[in-house]
Amino acid sequence: MSAERLRAITEAVRDHGRSSVVELAELTGASEMTIRRDLEVLAEQGVLERYRGGARSLLLRGEEPPFALRAQEGLEVKRRIAAEVASLIADGESVVLDSGTTCLEVARALAHRRVTVMPLSLHAANALADAPHVTLLLPGGQPRRGELALTGPLTEASLAALRFDTAVVGCCGLTAEDGLTAYDLADAAVKRAAIASSRRVVVAAEAAKLSRTALAQVAPAAALHAVVTDRTAPTDAVDALAAAGVTVRKA
Repeated sequence: MSAERLRAITEAVRDHGRSSVVELAELTGASEMTIRRDLEVLAEQGVLERYRGGARSLLLRGEEPPFALRAQEGLEVKRRIAAEVASLIADGESVVLDSGTTCLEVARALAHRRVTVMPLSLHAANALADAPHVTLLLPGGQPRRGELALTGPLTEASLAALRFDTAVVGCCGLTAEDGLTAYDLADAAVKRAAIASSRRVVVAAEAAKLSRTALAQVAPAAALHAVVTDRTAPTDAVDALAAAGVTVRKA
């Protein structure tokens, strides 16, 4: 099953409110039978609602696509970013690790390192559960359905009680002008708490996010120490972040 095709279907249905099987087959070049199967998958993920001959969106334009869909996209790029982020972390460091698909790859990259990690999602906690040299700290909180990101006052209190060497933070958008942003207000609050409890802030973000601004501001660009992105990052966005005092590394 093509993650790119699922993403194209999701965006088309969201942008138009609804789309027919015929329209989606023409858009993607897939057969109508394949499109029907894809729509069933997306319906199970809560992205859309099926009706005879098509589907209607259950997502608002400003919402982030579901974790299960994002997790399959751009894995090679996310793994390169994760490896670069892991290279910035020294053995013995304490790390608070944000939720999201790129940070999940960072968890996997740290699994054989001698570090202390507090993951802010159950996906990342599971990835580190059997790591032989990782000291795993689990925060409290309420997991968001599907995303399994931990949010709420228990998560924020867990973060406030500790001081970390490094916060590895994901994002929905990052620009020099608007800073680090997120789609979900509760997620933004947890990100702010992680940043406040850390000596250094490293952002892991694919290039597409460097020209995007989401609903909730997390922190200004000046509060970030480093951004690790991929090689396709636009030069103007990288230069603007550098001018704001952020070190940008391309993986």
